[in-house]
Amino acid sequence: MELGLILGYHAVLFIAHAAAYIYDCKYIVTNETETVFTYRGYGGKFKYLTNWNFIIQTVYFGLCVANDLCGSNVRPSGRGERCRLQRWRDNFLATVVFPLGMFVVLTFWGIYAIDRELVYPKALDKVIPSWLNHIMHTTILPFLLVDKFLVYHQYPSRKAGFVTIMSLALLYLTWILWVAYYANIWVYPILKVLQPHQKVVFILAMLVLFVFLYLLGEFINKTIWGEERSHAQKKKKKSS
Repeated sequence: MELGLILGYHAVLFIAHAAAYIYDCKYIVTNETETVFTYRGYGGKFKYLTNWNFIIQTVYFGLCVANDLCGSNVRPSGRGERCRLQRWRDNFLATVVFPLGMFVVLTFWGIYAIDRELVYPKALDKVIPSWLNHIMHTTILPFLLVDKFLVYHQYPSRKAGFVTIMSLALLYLTWILWVAYYANIWVYPILKVLQPHQKVVFILAMLVLFVFLYLLGEFINKTIWGEERSHAQKKKKKSS
């Protein structure tokens, strides 16, 4: 029953994300000759963090489905070892999927609340349907929180977690700076209006936010599963 619920949840989200991403690639363009690789100039849609996150969330839920069908869902109190698929799923969620997903939601709606033209100009309302906008920028949060309640994820060491999430952040930062230098395109209007020293402060603040969101994911995981994990550890000590 529980496994069926988990599999059903992951399968629905994988199908929904995959279908929405295909729709986005095929129909969300500014003219008939544009493609996902040429959308709004150099780098296409791959210059947007939202697109990176869209792909990552879809891959994650696909990995969850594969693990539900062929792998393991070992809980703290369960017996047996986590299979390779579960280890991959847990590490991917902890170090990339959760912090990146939360980052996209918080930064998008935070900047949107201040001045939407800096992140999502009103003209895009005519191009991107509201349901697609919410899949890309809103529903990530509740979907991942429910996933954390349904499935136990064993977090890696903090060192490994920080190295992974910061490597991803610096990779994307390097990419958008290259796009700005090579094609004179600032991916996000907010970066265009900031002065150089303000850009540095803004970027550093975003990197700190990435670290905070990793720690938040770890804290949520401990809050949900900490008691069961503690009981399991005590039981193992008694039996040994």
